[in-house]
Amino acid sequence: MHPSTVLFQDQLQPVFLPVCDHYAGSEKLMRKSMELQNDLAAIFDITFDCEDGAAAGNEAEHATLVASLINSEQNTFNRIGVRVHDIESPFFEQDLSLILTAAAAKLAYIVLPKVESAAQVTKAIARINAHAEFAGRDTLPVHVLIETHNALAEVQQIAALPQVQCLSFGVMDFVSAHNGAIPSTAMRSPGQFSHPLVMRAKLEIAAACHRYGKIPSHNVTTEIKDTAVVAGDATRALLECGYTRMWSIHPDQIKPIVKALSPRSAEINEAVTILSSAQQENWGPVQINGRLHDRASYRYFWSLLKRAHLSQIQLPEAALKLL
Repeated sequence: MHPSTVLFQDQLQPVFLPVCDHYAGSEKLMRKSMELQNDLAAIFDITFDCEDGAAAGNEAEHATLVASLINSEQNTFNRIGVRVHDIESPFFEQDLSLILTAAAAKLAYIVLPKVESAAQVTKAIARINAHAEFAGRDTLPVHVLIETHNALAEVQQIAALPQVQCLSFGVMDFVSAHNGAIPSTAMRSPGQFSHPLVMRAKLEIAAACHRYGKIPSHNVTTEIKDTAVVAGDATRALLECGYTRMWSIHPDQIKPIVKALSPRSAEINEAVTILSSAQQENWGPVQINGRLHDRASYRYFWSLLKRAHLSQIQLPEAALKLL
C-alpha cells in the first residue's frame, strides 16, 4: 500500500505546496518571474498581483495582461496564481471575469485579500466557482490573506473551508490595523518575532492551518538586499511558528527562502532509512538506532520527503519510491 494511504487513514491528508510564493505586480516583474521559475525548475510559485502590488487606474488592462501571461508558453509548470481585488472592491468581479474566462485551465490558485469572515470567503468562493465552471474548470484552489482583526477571529472557520488551500499572514496590514498600538518595528525582524500580538496572530494562523491540513504562508521580509535577513526570517518562521511557506517580493529572496524551508540532507537520509524499514514491516513499529518509530513519526518523515521533493532536491531512488 502507498504510504499516503496507510499513514493518513484516520486523518486529513495535508496539502503540499512549494515553500516559496513570489509576488509580482508589473509586466516587467511578472515576465522576469516566469523566466526565473523556468530556470529554477519551479521550486517556487508565482502570484501575479492585481491588488496592492499593481498600479492603480488600469485594472481591466492589467487583468487581461495577467490572463495572457498565464496562458503563454512561458507558463511551463502551471504554478502561477493571482491575487485579485478584495470582494468588496468594484474590481473583484471584473478580475474574475477577465482572468478566469481566459485562463482558468492553467491557473494554480486565487488569492483573496482583506477578508473579514468565513462567510465572506464562502461568498467569494461561490463567485470564483461560477466563473471557473463557465470556463470549464471544476475546482480552483483558494488562498486567503489573514490581515484583519475579524479574519483572525474566524481563522479556524476559514481554514476549515474545503476549497481553501493556504492561509497567508499580512503583517503590515495587521500592524496598521492597530492604529499605532503596535509599533512599526513589529512589521520586520526582530520585532515581528517578539511582539505578543503579532506572534499570537502568527501562531493562531499556523495552528488553524495544521488542524485542517492546510499550508500556513509567512509574511514578507521587506529587507531585499541582505539575504541573510531573509534566510533568518524564513528559518524562524519554520522553527518558531510552524510556517512551511513564505512570501518573496524580490527575486533575490527566493533562493534563501527555499533553502531555509527545505529539509536538510541529514533529515532526508534519516527519513528514507526509517520509512524504508517501516515499509518492510508493513508499517508496523520499527526500532532505528535505539529509537522506536510508529505511524505517528512515519507521517512526519513522509511529509518531510514530500517537502524536499517539491523543492527539487535530488532524492535517492529509495525515497522516490516512497512518494
